[in-house]
Amino acid sequence: MAANGIGASLPRLEDARLLTGGGCYSDDFTLPGQAHGVVLRSTHAHARLVSVDAEAARKMPGVLLVLTGADVLAEGLKPIPHMPQAMSPPDIRLDNLDGSPHLLERPMVLATDSVRFVGEAVAFVVAGTVAQAKDAAEVIDVAYEGLPPMTDIAVDARVGNPRATRDGFAEAEYIVRIETDIQRIAGVPMEPRAALGEYAAETGRYTLYAGGGAVVRPKKELAYILGLEPEQVRVVARETGGNFGTRNYLYPEFVLVAWAAKKVDRPVKWTCERGEAFASDYAGRDLRVESELALSADGRFVGLHATAISNVGAYTASYIPLTKGTQLMTSVYDMPATARARAVLSNTQSTAPYRSAGRPETMFVIERLIDMAAREHGFDRVELRRRNLIRSTPYRNAFGVTYDSGDYAGTFDAVLKLADWNGFAARQEESAARGLRRGLGLGGYIESQSGAPQERAEVTVRADGTVEVLIGTLSAGQGHATSFAQLVEEWLGIPARSVTVESSDSDRLGVGGGSHSGRSMRQAGTTIHKAAQGIVAKGTVLAAAQLEASEADIAFADGRFTVKGTDRGVTLVELAARHGPIADAGEVDSRVGAYPYGWHVCEVEIDAETGVVRLDRYTTIDDVGRAVNPLILHGQTHGGIAQGAGQALMERMVYDGDGQLLSGSFMDYAMPHADDFPRFVTALSEVPSTTHPLGMRGGGEGGITPALGVIVNAVVDALAEFGVTHIDMPCSPERVWRAIRGLPNR
Repeated sequence: MAANGIGASLPRLEDARLLTGGGCYSDDFTLPGQAHGVVLRSTHAHARLVSVDAEAARKMPGVLLVLTGADVLAEGLKPIPHMPQAMSPPDIRLDNLDGSPHLLERPMVLATDSVRFVGEAVAFVVAGTVAQAKDAAEVIDVAYEGLPPMTDIAVDARVGNPRATRDGFAEAEYIVRIETDIQRIAGVPMEPRAALGEYAAETGRYTLYAGGGAVVRPKKELAYILGLEPEQVRVVARETGGNFGTRNYLYPEFVLVAWAAKKVDRPVKWTCERGEAFASDYAGRDLRVESELALSADGRFVGLHATAISNVGAYTASYIPLTKGTQLMTSVYDMPATARARAVLSNTQSTAPYRSAGRPETMFVIERLIDMAAREHGFDRVELRRRNLIRSTPYRNAFGVTYDSGDYAGTFDAVLKLADWNGFAARQEESAARGLRRGLGLGGYIESQSGAPQERAEVTVRADGTVEVLIGTLSAGQGHATSFAQLVEEWLGIPARSVTVESSDSDRLGVGGGSHSGRSMRQAGTTIHKAAQGIVAKGTVLAAAQLEASEADIAFADGRFTVKGTDRGVTLVELAARHGPIADAGEVDSRVGAYPYGWHVCEVEIDAETGVVRLDRYTTIDDVGRAVNPLILHGQTHGGIAQGAGQALMERMVYDGDGQLLSGSFMDYAMPHADDFPRFVTALSEVPSTTHPLGMRGGGEGGITPALGVIVNAVVDALAEFGVTHIDMPCSPERVWRAIRGLPNR
């Protein structure tokens, strides 16, 4: 058995390099003679562009080029193709009630006739230095004419099983209701976006250096916008310092640096400043929900109905959060349900999938409803959940989604034990002795892992004993260089430390779906396994010839081929040294999904005098199907919890009535710090997925998916003595303080 194969908690192999400055992030790319670009952004939320006068800017010192929307139109650049890519499995259809197609509003790389949000790109200035470009941008004279706010409805659909839901509500003994706003948040990755564009006149090729979620898709999109063949574009991305979904899209600046590089005949670089990022990065969440849960007298869930309105912003970057959240809103509970799902445009930056897109929002709603039902009607919140759990899988939910496999009841019991649920009363008394209110929160989740269905891995064993894995799932800190190498050690017997993973260059990748929707390990597992099988088959032929035996008599284990029943053998690396590199590839086009699930328990302490909430205990159990590297999976859970706690307790993007962003810096947008958290207690469950050949489900999103509801459940539980029944997120000190005193939230 491989020492560091599947199941080993191998520390990340890439960390030594990254921690000693050996990484290459987007801003680290530098080319000789590069110029620098600055974006002039709209100061209006919605306005007609009367004129954009850049003549003075073009005469400023060091200025090489100023591009405006007029240039976009003159050269026929196409809009950014915010078209949803194919998913596996296909999500439920949110067909408009009136039969009309979904509204698709796609932005140009520079505004041409109007601006739709504060921060939209209006002009791009290229100069010898950043300072020169900034000075020139300030003298561009833009005349705006204000327009009324946009309120267009882009999607309006009804889904579910309405007859069964109506029958359930008709027979219900109890109905609980919630109206809540799940606030917009910023992705705020540690590394702001950056891009460097280069044009080679001798070949007519463009190269874009920019981190994100992939290199193949942005190559195709950049080519489309500029009217090129894909072969004329190369995209290179090394490390990406945080993604969370908000960086999975092609941004206008990526096109601008490439376009400008050809015009000025030198590389052009742009680096986003944090204030720009708050205004121009895609945002997450932003959902308004009204929902009702119907219960029988004995506490069975007999119906769920929800109306959800997703604020997709000025342009329709994605409907994935609305779709995925809607189709899983019944979570791990058995009940009929219906939903009306709507998406509306507004004069704000677009929203896009943000870690576990759509699922944290709907898990928040169902878990809050269950706690509200328990408190209002005298049910035990643990038994109420247990009574309504799905008991067997596969299970088809109310929206037609079939969950693959799972032990929902077993993991539920396990997390209660792990969290010492029965010991809460003693801890509550201890907190009270210190003048603090302690609350206990609980919640489950299910989430959907789909994503681009196609992936390819090419694996090469070299004569020097190293192995290269070429695959199109770009890492943004998930540990691919380690966990993918463990797959190689498991199946080829070559140490993980001898394996390199290459995902960064579109010239070497014909297929590559990138990292999103928990697809990376599932697709890597399938493709690397197929490639490994091909290498073993080729090695068997070579070993049989060298060992003068029939292929049927050759066995392979731990990197060595042997003649069965003897000690005669040869290693895979020795064969590569003698015959040259041994390589094979594996491809997958998977149209089935996996549905990870789990449970979280949280305890908080609240100071009623100040409203300050402190997380004191946090316990999780998450089912990942098959754990390749438990250490990395626990780390993913920790990061997800931190992101969920950030939204539950402090993060919030705020716009005023004129569409001005009021939370445009870290002075106005709160983020959690390490000392805001206790030590997490996390555990893994491994019930193999029946829809994956190796039983794998991803583990990157379980930490965040239930966290919103679990934390708010704990906060409300702590404040029950004050008559508090619900608090909208974020549960900031001011909001908690006002709730205790019966004052409305602000």
